Amino acid sequence: MERTSVFTFARKYSLIGLILVIFLAGCGSANEPISADTEGFFNHYFVYNFSLLIKGLASFFNGSYGLSIVVITLVIRLIVMPFMLKQTKSSLEMQDKMKELKPEMDEIQKKYKDNKDRESQMSMQQEMMQLYQKHNFNPLASFAGCLPMLIQMPILIAFYWAIRGTQEITAHQFLWFDLGKTDILLTILAVIIYFVQFKVTQIGLEPQQKKQMAIIGLVSPVMIGIISLNAPAALPLYWAVGGLFIIGQTLISKKIYLAHKKRAAEMS
Repeated sequence: MERTSVFTFARKYSLIGLILVIFLAGCGSANEPISADTEGFFNHYFVYNFSLLIKGLASFFNGSYGLSIVVITLVIRLIVMPFMLKQTKSSLEMQDKMKELKPEMDEIQKKYKDNKDRESQMSMQQEMMQLYQKHNFNPLASFAGCLPMLIQMPILIAFYWAIRGTQEITAHQFLWFDLGKTDILLTILAVIIYFVQFKVTQIGLEPQQKKQMAIIGLVSPVMIGIISLNAPAALPLYWAVGGLFIIGQTLISKKIYLAHKKRAAEMS
């Protein structure tokens, strides 16, 4: 009997959930400009202030709304970076612990492989719990690793809808594209970046874990592509910049963790 850990489940669907929330949260107001008169607590205190920030920074950069979006995206990512680093560290520690427990878990699962009755399944669960207690392992602690994503979601969603609701953006260009029009090349770049980001997060995972999370590698970039093809180029610009930052952040954090783990092993 193959089991999926709470950790794997949370990681598997968290990114998809975030994209769905972003996409569905404002379906009814996707084309409405944001202003001080816009109704709703979240719109007024979060989205509207981000819109003001976009316009204020654009004026600082001589009217470059594209550069404003890039800078704000990077600033947001830097602000939430400590949370993301903590999440990555927690994820890597959970992976190592699961690798350590896997041989014993496999033995327990093999023992009850042909016993599907309720009593046998309860006995298997009890043995699993005893195994967790033996190694001081709490599978529910994996939810703590998802907390950073929950913390940053309101920020990212507010910035997303500020981009959609700031009408001044649509009249400006950045690099080779119009910010207010759909750009195929930028959409393709955003899709590729999100796919690469997914592959980077898989570095160091067991083959079985990679298989369990494979759906993210397909669904997330596809959703980014579909949304970008029906949205102004300012949105895939935001996603592309954020995705590139996360790729670098993930590679650095994993390198730091592995170096720390190596030093700890040498000292022990």
